[in-house]
Amino acid sequence: MKTERSEKLFEEAKTLLPGGVDSPVRAFKSVGGTPLFMKEGKGSRIKDEDDNEYIDYCMSWGPMILGHADEDVLKAVTDTARYGTSFGTPHRNEVELARLVIEAVPSIEKVRFVSSGTEATMSAIRLARGYTGRDRIVKLDGCYHGHADFLLVAAGSGLATFGTPDSAGVTEGNARDTLVAPYNDLNALERLIEAEKGNIAAVILEPVPCNYGLILPKEGYLRGVRELCTRHGIVLIFDEVINGFRISMGGAQEYFGVTPDLTTLGKIIGAGLPVGAYGGRADIMAMIAPEGPVYQAGTLSGNPLAMAAGIAALHKLKSINAYSLLDKKADYMNSLLSEAKDKYKGEFHIENLGSIYAFYFTDLEKIESVDQVRACNMEKFAEFHSRMLQKGIYLSPSGYEVAFLSTQHSEEDIFKTVDAVKKSLTEMFGR
Repeated sequence: MKTERSEKLFEEAKTLLPGGVDSPVRAFKSVGGTPLFMKEGKGSRIKDEDDNEYIDYCMSWGPMILGHADEDVLKAVTDTARYGTSFGTPHRNEVELARLVIEAVPSIEKVRFVSSGTEATMSAIRLARGYTGRDRIVKLDGCYHGHADFLLVAAGSGLATFGTPDSAGVTEGNARDTLVAPYNDLNALERLIEAEKGNIAAVILEPVPCNYGLILPKEGYLRGVRELCTRHGIVLIFDEVINGFRISMGGAQEYFGVTPDLTTLGKIIGAGLPVGAYGGRADIMAMIAPEGPVYQAGTLSGNPLAMAAGIAALHKLKSINAYSLLDKKADYMNSLLSEAKDKYKGEFHIENLGSIYAFYFTDLEKIESVDQVRACNMEKFAEFHSRMLQKGIYLSPSGYEVAFLSTQHSEEDIFKTVDAVKKSLTEMFGR
């Protein structure tokens, strides 16, 4: 596999961009080697600057659920662009996409579009604070909600504790009102809420964490969180930036039958263009300016190109019965992977929920906590990533990230992928 052009571009990029990238995980530091510079994507495939082609499972970190360069999405974007790319005014596309989102997501009665997932979560938390008049929030260890200062907070030494800054530049003051509890531990969350009774504005979590591996909620966990928040007058925020329109049309909340007060969205609702959204109960959303006193604004919010792409994507997800199609593809992949799971039990584990996959090098047969993910062998994953890359399979370049199927992954793609998994594991374990 030739990588000369990517290597040359990376050397130049390092003189112009911090670390040579615009988002840290792209630098390949956790898996080794030179990051590959992509120039083209179509369907399930991507091609780098050296003309190497890969079956892609990063899928731009999730939003390319219809595959790269979907014809309907491209047409919607190009048709819209002919009339202008940004107005900074209301636009009919934001009205249409809002209607589609509200129809699909159980918790959302009104929605506000923004430009990223980070902007959505920080705005939702400000809204929750404004609505409740309380200052403190709770996040769950292992759930990622973007890079706002008060969300870049790590768990402290206890099971449920005040958080500590998780990044240089985040002050103790920023972290002071963010508390951290372990995901999937309802008792720890209840103890924390009782200790801070009357102080907590919001609990925010990914209903299915997908940024620290893939961790499935224990039976009854999400419903228990909902009941705790209701009992204590706390705004429950589901961060469905990844889960939304990926696990089902109505996201994890539809899949598990648990309705939050606010939901944050991104990824798929822009079909690969920069977009985010937050929405929920009408009485809470009424607090947002210009209707209420909670301020939030953005020049590119509701950008017509992003809205047009999202409209096309959501219509197509419905018209092709995408989730049934994705489930069939996942079932086929799981049937082919079962041999490898059995052969390497105690050394290698695969977790999936529908079209979302995670590969772990661990002796565990089930992953239920972020500490279990942290204990996985990431050096083994780095080797696995490199071997899969050499066989034409592009996985997200971190053992803490997940893989995504799209509607465009064919049976041949899946067969080749599983064959690459088997060969890579054989090379690694010598059997």
